[in-house]
Amino acid sequence: MRLGAVLMASGSGRRFGGNKLLHPVDGVPMIRRAFQAAPAELFDRACVVSCYPEILALAGERGYLPVPNPQADQGQSASVRLGLSRLADLDGVMFCVCDQPWLRRDSVERLLADFYAHPGCICSLSWRGERGSPAVFPSRLFPELRALTGDRGGGGVIRAHQDLLRLVEAGGEEELRDVDVKGCHGQGV
Repeated sequence: MRLGAVLMASGSGRRFGGNKLLHPVDGVPMIRRAFQAAPAELFDRACVVSCYPEILALAGERGYLPVPNPQADQGQSASVRLGLSRLADLDGVMFCVCDQPWLRRDSVERLLADFYAHPGCICSLSWRGERGSPAVFPSRLFPELRALTGDRGGGGVIRAHQDLLRLVEAGGEEELRDVDVKGCHGQGV
């Protein structure tokens, strides 16, 4: 079985006031934290979708396929479609946002192991039964992911296939928190 990853790094950071992925959290830029949590070597192929040249350059240095996103203003769906277009030949793909600076590699590894054990399912990281990000989708759902529009990620596909959803507990609640504003230690999932 061959798995891929799409790290989605195209957000405008309106609430943050700019490209938040270069902003350090505990001394490490958020994008580097995402690379540490979901390193390219865990996957058969991994890409970073971004509209920021500096993020794409860092991605290439870390072994990810850099995928420019000229449609970032279309929201998350553009990142999903662009990333999936580079990984469509794989058996499953993990989609991961890059503004969860406390996400840990061991949780990502548990998520991938669960997908390997249940390859027809959608496996999503969670905390106490609440679904979060990242999530791994089997290839049979790729057409639905490619059909997404607007500022929507895979959540709608997950809601349409609740019977396929498997939750994998994160190591702690903080892993599912994202950072939306400067000086904030994360918002809820």
